[in-house]
Amino acid sequence: MREYLSEAVVLRLEPQGVQDGRAYLFTKKFGKLTARVKSLRKITSKLAGHLQVGHTARVRLIEKRGLQLTDALKTGRVGAPPPALFVLEKILAEAGPDKEVWQILQAEQFSWLRMLRVLGWDPTRAVCGICRRPPQAFDLSSQSYLCRSCASKMPPNGLIYVQYNAPNA
Repeated sequence: MREYLSEAVVLRLEPQGVQDGRAYLFTKKFGKLTARVKSLRKITSKLAGHLQVGHTARVRLIEKRGLQLTDALKTGRVGAPPPALFVLEKILAEAGPDKEVWQILQAEQFSWLRMLRVLGWDPTRAVCGICRRPPQAFDLSSQSYLCRSCASKMPPNGLIYVQYNAPNA
């Protein structure tokens, strides 16, 4: 049985069964991890108060038929709002540690522009994928940038709006 210790940001929590849960974490040492949490939803849970979306915690995980979170101690809060963390959980790769992602999450002011750059979607030379104008939003489903006009025609739940002005715009 292996044991892992790291500082982590809680990206998302979801119920699993009647009392258990699943925690989606971005850890400083191991990147994004998903772990089972026994009795997370029990009223007497020792972990529930320490595992809240948008907070950092010192966590201990063990490998026992997959990863299981066994201990957590809340240490602070991140600057990113919970909806941004939910989207980030969807686009981050599993078990890919990244110091720059960790630093952006620890910053007081969260920036999608910085995060997208670090993840490989740098808007520096990007143009709208439809009409070639300067980008204002990033479409998660097509992984392309869109101008404000083209973005307004798309479903809003898959868009990340970024404040970026192209050098020649």
